[in-house]
Amino acid sequence: MKNSLAILLSIALGISVSSCNDSVQKQAATESSTPAVSESKGQSGVQDDLSQRNVVQIAIASKDHSTLVTAVQAADLVNVLSNAGPFTVFAPTNAAFAQLPAGTVEGLLKPEKKEALTDILQYHVSVGVFKTENMTDGQVIGQVNGDNITISKKDGKILVNGTASIVATVPASNGIVYVIDKVLTPPAKK
Repeated sequence: MKNSLAILLSIALGISVSSCNDSVQKQAATESSTPAVSESKGQSGVQDDLSQRNVVQIAIASKDHSTLVTAVQAADLVNVLSNAGPFTVFAPTNAAFAQLPAGTVEGLLKPEKKEALTDILQYHVSVGVFKTENMTDGQVIGQVNGDNITISKKDGKILVNGTASIVATVPASNGIVYVIDKVLTPPAKK
């Protein structure tokens, strides 16, 4: 009985080892014939059509935010804003950018103005999620560029720095996007 049990165990072990070897060989053959994966572009290069969009994907999908998307790309902030966050982004529309003096946007998009552009864009981003129902009149929120914005409430509207109205709210996988009707300008550096 012990002999037949030992023989059965030996046979089972032999089949198991043989199966594993075949599996490893098939996997190695498959891996060697699979084309190399292209280089990653950072967090923004992750393809996911099932999850909720992140703040960058929301802006890209909006026809009203093409100027903002161009600016974010010029400032090399796409990967940063595609990360986990959470972020609160105050996203000016194309019409908001059009209110700036002629040539302002074009000037900021020049490579030598990248630092100024980055400062302005970071003034539109907070780390954390600030929901409108929790915003209070006079609330000060620190922005990524190191400056602060002030929230005010007037006639049922929420204003940023007393001038920019929040006209829409879009939840994102890595925070929240508030569509605003004015471009926020950081205070002059001292």
